[in-house]
Amino acid sequence: MIITSKLESEMDIVKRHIHILNEVIKNQPIGIIKLAQITNLPEHKVRYSLRVLEQEKLIEPTPEGARATKRAKKEIKSVRKVLEEIISDSESVLREIAEIEEM
Repeated sequence: MIITSKLESEMDIVKRHIHILNEVIKNQPIGIIKLAQITNLPEHKVRYSLRVLEQEKLIEPTPEGARATKRAKKEIKSVRKVLEEIISDSESVLREIAEIEEM
């Protein structure tokens, strides 16, 4: 359905970025190939997520592989806050859908 497909697509990307960040934190330093093996994701998707995380200054490249920055754990709190707001908005939409279904 068009009205939800973009949301699903974007959520998949957010989940992937967070999963990659989590694996970097747990296994640092870590390279693309090892991350792809651990996450069962294609290397090109891992590479893209690493690029996004680097642009956000959540990870940094090193000769040994990606490492999380000190900023990563602080910034993850703001990600949590945004996701909590999305959950709240989603619950509101669900209530509205329930009203429609009862009609």
